[in-house]
Amino acid sequence: MDWQGQKLAEQLMQILLLAFAVVSFGTGYVLGSFQMMMLIYAGGVVLTTLVTVPNWPFFNRHPLKWLDPSEAEKHPKPQQQQAVSSKKKPAKK
Repeated sequence: MDWQGQKLAEQLMQILLLAFAVVSFGTGYVLGSFQMMMLIYAGGVVLTTLVTVPNWPFFNRHPLKWLDPSEAEKHPKPQQQQAVSSKKKPAKK
């Protein structure tokens, strides 16, 4: 799953869970059944899991292009230089 796919999966998860929460609450309120509300919401959680957890092809629309190992050796990663610390005298009060 690429970065854009992760963002899409997160958004889908939030939208689906919120939608199922609203629908299940409304249905449970109208029917007066807490059990029905929980069953509808549990079904929504399972459906949301099936949509967002597997690595579906539509989550891989923007794949990253990695360098070949030979190219990576030609362009080594720059090393950080250690900063020279300057010693300052504390100000007198």
